[in-house]
Amino acid sequence: ILGENGTGKELVARALHRFSSRKNEVFISVDMGALSETLFESELFGHVKGAFTDAKEERVGRFEIASGGTLFLDEIGNLPMPLQSKLLRVIETKNIIRLGSNKNINVDVRLICATNMPIHDMVLTKEFRQDLLYRINTVEIRIPALREREEDIPLLTEHFLKIFCKKYNKSLKKLGAGTVKKLQKYQWPGNVRELQHAIERAV
Repeated sequence: ILGENGTGKELVARALHRFSSRKNEVFISVDMGALSETLFESELFGHVKGAFTDAKEERVGRFEIASGGTLFLDEIGNLPMPLQSKLLRVIETKNIIRLGSNKNINVDVRLICATNMPIHDMVLTKEFRQDLLYRINTVEIRIPALREREEDIPLLTEHFLKIFCKKYNKSLKKLGAGTVKKLQKYQWPGNVRELQHAIERAV
């Protein structure tokens, strides 16, 4: 799933899960941009007790937890090259090895990835592995920026008004046509997330 920050990539991922044959299984989301290199393997593949200094107990990784369901890897474009090869191995073999162990564990996940980065350009500049892109990019969905779909602004505004009027115990508000037109003319660099915050502040 490709799109700028705030366009709703995780919402699309959750919708794909909700309408899939795995809808009754788990949906696990991982922000790859927030994972340090040292935590990467432990977080995704798990570790056994004593695998490293602070490993006081066994830990199940996200791949294992998501097995049978959907694993959403957000901001995959932020993944450093050495970690990309580790991820590729797991996707190709469909099994993981917990840190500190040598036992293979089979996993069955539906993998959905997202990024706000120009991932095809990153392949050309050798910042992202081409073989990994081929593996994760069976179907590509590009989410347009909010400024490219101004016809969605009245619908989204109405949706957020209902949510925040209820949250703040206010009577349901309505925006005038002139206000909606102004919202449609604005560029929304923060996309849907920025619109959501603007409506919440207004309410």
